[in-house]
Amino acid sequence: MGRNSVRRAVLDAEDTIGDLVVERIVAEIPAYRALDVRQLAEVRAIALWILRRILDSWVEGAELGVEDLARVRGIGAARAADGRPLPSVLRAYRVAANTAIDQIVQLVEPMLTVPDTIAFTRLWLTSFDQLTEAIYEGYSASAERLTTDRDRALRDFLDDLLVGRQAHPGAAADRSRALGITLPSPPLLLVAEPADRRGSRGTAPAPAVAPALRLGQDLAGALCPDGGTIDPDAGPLVTARGHRAVLLLPSRDEDAVRAALAEHGCRGCAIRPPRPDTLVDAHRLASLALDLAPEDAYEGGPLLGESDGHALALLAGRPPAGPEAMARQLLGALLDPGQEHVRQGLDAFLAAGSATTAAARVGLHPQSLRYRLRRVRELTGRDPRRSWDRFVLDLGSRIAASPLGAAPGD
Repeated sequence: MGRNSVRRAVLDAEDTIGDLVVERIVAEIPAYRALDVRQLAEVRAIALWILRRILDSWVEGAELGVEDLARVRGIGAARAADGRPLPSVLRAYRVAANTAIDQIVQLVEPMLTVPDTIAFTRLWLTSFDQLTEAIYEGYSASAERLTTDRDRALRDFLDDLLVGRQAHPGAAADRSRALGITLPSPPLLLVAEPADRRGSRGTAPAPAVAPALRLGQDLAGALCPDGGTIDPDAGPLVTARGHRAVLLLPSRDEDAVRAALAEHGCRGCAIRPPRPDTLVDAHRLASLALDLAPEDAYEGGPLLGESDGHALALLAGRPPAGPEAMARQLLGALLDPGQEHVRQGLDAFLAAGSATTAAARVGLHPQSLRYRLRRVRELTGRDPRRSWDRFVLDLGSRIAASPLGAAPGD
């Protein structure tokens, strides 16, 4: 039978081979026993990709290509960033190779001619040498970069989290350990830009990464003064995305963030992502808010929040959540049990436009209505007398009042 038939027979059994490879690696290498399900799935996927590439090369009478080895160097670099020991990584490849060969022999030995067997063995040995060298090169280069350019390594980590690379909690924990840091918990993601860089609508400001990075470092120093020169073990991660600074901070009071932004002449949006793998959505929402926020959104100060981002995303036709969750984001504690009278006063004010007229419509003394509006400010941080805050509260009230926005049982 031909080599293509052998290849098909092996690939038909690749699920079994992949499961067995992971099982053997975990059994034989202690460092891999701590990996979570998602990380083990990555190990399995890499092993099967290498198996397919070697089979393809054998069928074609070729060797692994430059792109293949570049990808393996990237895998080696990622393992250094994860903090996985190099001897364990190399041993994992040996275990995977031995397991795969054992399975291939059992599956297709009767189908192989002597020349094919010799060719396959030579290719496998050559490929394994190339793979090992590529892993070592990628791992060593990444490890050297981690130790000699720590600031760049920390920026790279945040950049990866913002686009979803190695953002799974297990992978993020491994990389944090390798860098000798602890991710902020609970975290605050702050995206900031100079107040005079907004430009005209539809025209993005020209990238200026160095000034943006300096802005991020200045804000980090102001918000985390206990970190001295931004001690990464205790403080924030900082990077730049175009003309904007992005900071991942330990949770901070909004008044402190607002004051730091004002001091440095900039505007920003702060989101509180629950986990590293939600940073992608948080960054996207904060960036969208800064892209779209009208001037009156800053009447209360230079800081936008998550509810502002949700309102603007909804206006842009990109709602980040369902109606019930949107109403909760926009109205916050106003939806808590026992606040119905406050919401009633708010709705009356939104419909009437003045406290006196609203009070008359619902049969309240104007002072009672004003008290309810003060409670709105206390519960949401929004002042219904400001145009943008009034718009967000009105939007949230309308969503909450709709059948789609009502919680089950309401």
